[in-house]
Amino acid sequence: MTTSWLSRAAAIAVAISCLHGASARAQAAAAPQPQRDEFFWLGEINKATTVINTEQGLLDRSVAPRIAAGLAKVLEDGRQPGAKRPSTVITFEPMLIRAAGVEATLLHAGRSSQDMHATYRAAIMRDNLLALAAQLDTTAGTLVGLAERHAQTMVPNYTNGVAAQANSYGHYLLGHAAGLERAAQRIRETYARVDRSPMGTTVLNGTSWPLDRKRMADYLGFAGVVENAYDAAQISSAEYPVEVGGIVTTIALQAGSFVEDVMTQYAQSRPWILLQEGGGNTYVSSAMPQKRNPGLLNNARSHASTAITLAMGPVWQAHNIPPGMADAKDVKANAAMVESGTRVLREWDRILKALVIDPQRALEELNSDWTASQELADTLMREHGVPFRAGHHFASEVVEYAKANNIRPSEFPYAQAQRIYREAGKEYNLGELPIGEAAFRATLDPSAIVKHRATQGGPQQAEMARMLGAARQRIVENQAWVKSRRAAIDAALARLDRDFRRLSN
Repeated sequence: MTTSWLSRAAAIAVAISCLHGASARAQAAAAPQPQRDEFFWLGEINKATTVINTEQGLLDRSVAPRIAAGLAKVLEDGRQPGAKRPSTVITFEPMLIRAAGVEATLLHAGRSSQDMHATYRAAIMRDNLLALAAQLDTTAGTLVGLAERHAQTMVPNYTNGVAAQANSYGHYLLGHAAGLERAAQRIRETYARVDRSPMGTTVLNGTSWPLDRKRMADYLGFAGVVENAYDAAQISSAEYPVEVGGIVTTIALQAGSFVEDVMTQYAQSRPWILLQEGGGNTYVSSAMPQKRNPGLLNNARSHASTAITLAMGPVWQAHNIPPGMADAKDVKANAAMVESGTRVLREWDRILKALVIDPQRALEELNSDWTASQELADTLMREHGVPFRAGHHFASEVVEYAKANNIRPSEFPYAQAQRIYREAGKEYNLGELPIGEAAFRATLDPSAIVKHRATQGGPQQAEMARMLGAARQRIVENQAWVKSRRAAIDAALARLDRDFRRLSN
């Protein structure tokens, strides 16, 4: 199972990496970054070990420069086009021996592939989480911007698959923005648990060598160390891929839910929301000229399902195995999982930018149904003290009569409303309908629902302005968090490079 899972995940990772587009490739070409893969982090670990152990007297200062020079050569060779970049300690070490001599293995004092591999897995997952968080901020920004533009656009919302009430489309979008904010919170919380260095724990219970674990963590950009040596490589390193998989799952589920909401409109002959045609958003049916198939929506939904599939991988891999086994820890499989979540967010962002919303058509749909009928019951209770259930019964009778006689809300005869109120109200001793015709018709206006909302978090104008401001502020704070974490890692690695060069020069 492990082999097939890893091979599938690796294949998906390769496929995903090809989909960043021309602009991403151009950006990468303009500002090349070191490839922070297993080879990179094995190099950083060895560089930090050389510096720390030399200064602590664990490595003879007379051999340290030769080891440092050999390590520098191995890393430089690995940066060449097409060069081998070993991903394990036992394949990296022979290259180091050839470059610096067998004395280079003095670096292995108190180390094991267990803690070294656990360290680079955490470091790579840390980078992947930051990439996921950065794309989430971008998508959330697009979502909030669209919500601001449509703060006053009235549309039908649906419950149980049926048109339920009128709402501001901006309010609906802010609901999704709130879901993305929770995903951002989960990323930050998980990041804090991943951002701990396992180095110095050796296999599972430490070592007789007095290694400086805290300084090693500082050089590698970690906020601290994994406290318990057994936990470091045996428990936590198999746990956090499952936790990250949960984040990817929630993102994919929310994106899929949004896509399905839009797809509901595509089933109508006159939708109020569509994708802008062209640019790969839609495509023409091969047989039916009138069809414009929503390819972007279909692809996003499929990729969301793929993300959930990959996110389940670590759960199955970690299930019913002894502590310390590598099944759920594979870098490529877990990187593919996180990238699948990032891809879903990119496609969701693209959908948001391609949406074409027709406010007039949405209002027409609202006025063709009785989505404002609850407001009739609310108005009777709010302004005339009619018990809600009695008012609800009256409103329900109005809707039933209207549908039986194919009457739209704007056309409903006021005299019939008066009659229904008298008859429906006999059970409750309601008497005559206490609102006049103008008030009755105003109540059935879908915009009345939004206008009369007074609760915190509602779609009324004042609350929308407040929530939009808060959402924008959270995005700014999340972007600052990603930037600060990346800067902290970069600064730590720069310090390491500076100190290492002193030995190798």
